[in-house]
Amino acid sequence: MQNSHDTMTRDPLASPNADLAQERAPEIVEALNAQEPPDAAKLLQSLPAEKAIEVLDLPGLDNTCEILAELPTDTAVSLLSGVSDDRAADIFKELIEPLRTTLLNRLNPDTRTTISALLAYPERSAGSIMTTEFVSVPSTWTIAEVLHHIRMVERTRETVYSIFVIDPVKKTLIQAVPLRRLISADPHANVLTAAPARKPLMIAPEADRMEAARLISRYDLLAVAVVDGPGHILGIVTVDDVIDAIVEESTEDAQKFGGMEAIDEPYLRIGFGEMIKKRAGWLCALFLSEMLTATAMQSYQTELEKAIVLTLFIPLIMSSGGNSGSQATSLLIRSLALHEVRLRDWWRVAMRELPTGIVLGSILGVIGIVRITLWQTLGLFDYGPHWQLVALTVGAALVGIVTFGSLSGSMLPFILKRIGFDPASASAPFVATLVDVTGLVIYFGVAALILRGTLL
Repeated sequence: MQNSHDTMTRDPLASPNADLAQERAPEIVEALNAQEPPDAAKLLQSLPAEKAIEVLDLPGLDNTCEILAELPTDTAVSLLSGVSDDRAADIFKELIEPLRTTLLNRLNPDTRTTISALLAYPERSAGSIMTTEFVSVPSTWTIAEVLHHIRMVERTRETVYSIFVIDPVKKTLIQAVPLRRLISADPHANVLTAAPARKPLMIAPEADRMEAARLISRYDLLAVAVVDGPGHILGIVTVDDVIDAIVEESTEDAQKFGGMEAIDEPYLRIGFGEMIKKRAGWLCALFLSEMLTATAMQSYQTELEKAIVLTLFIPLIMSSGGNSGSQATSLLIRSLALHEVRLRDWWRVAMRELPTGIVLGSILGVIGIVRITLWQTLGLFDYGPHWQLVALTVGAALVGIVTFGSLSGSMLPFILKRIGFDPASASAPFVATLVDVTGLVIYFGVAALILRGTLL
């Protein structure tokens, strides 16, 4: 956690000679992000060591690895030794060899061991974002002893939101005591007298980091303990770590919804080649799948030649089905992520989306019929002598296509999750492509039934 200053916030970019040391850490980060790595490294090195560590501890600093590479090795090691262990682990994940090994080996043994342990946890796990800088005390201490201990170690701990009480023999977690309970309790009483009646919430280090986020959100926590099998506390996940994880997950999901691979750099910082690489694959896949639309239209070439008026409504039909599918996909991806629904609930979702799709399709179908009727009766366009049947075809097709779009859009995330893929990959463009092809089949199938013997 970063300490704020009482000075007025000024724009560090207003002058190249601005005294960055007097600015708040986030403003300094903004200034460094506007510089190339060599210049940013010079600015960082010019700051007091405490301020430089505070800046490096913020996840919003771009090109952290490039900046460290520009610093003298001794300076880089000193700064990394001062930042929180979880932040240092994040930085080491991005460092490339041989710099990574060089800096890691130069750290003191305790710090190196802690960071190496954090690096061993799977990416996106609770263990990968936990901090080992927490306050723990034995259950035999009095509240006065605990408060004295907090005053002694506060500057070396990332947070003192909660104090974790440990069994002095088994070294297992017994309780988590909020700091405010300690402040208001009898200083001569045992620390456990200030503990809540309920057991502390805990999470395994291998659990998904979003599970930690759900616990913190559901129970209004500031930190949740990470424990191993026997119950030894390994670290804690704090609310600010969870916020960073949620922002990262949301950014990646938004990019996947757009039909591209997630990027982990700011837009203006990512290289041109990397941008093409991230976007071209999905774009080509979507383009190839859209070719099925042309194949479907070729199959109905005879019908189109007989009733050219049907082509006027193809964009309307395709967009409506794609939109309904995208809506359902977005809702279900989010619900699965928040554990509001689980894989076993697929049939409940299907039974909910079926009538929803029928009603939504009926609404659009009525609007389509009214539109054709108005244009025909007002003389804005002539749909031919069988315009009533054309209107009925469009209306009925919209009911079928929107219903199919809602069902397929809601089921695709379940299918992807069941086979082990990220449900966010069921992006809106992918669903739209699927519904486009099937929508044409439904449209011309309905037309063949209604218009047979007249236009067809």
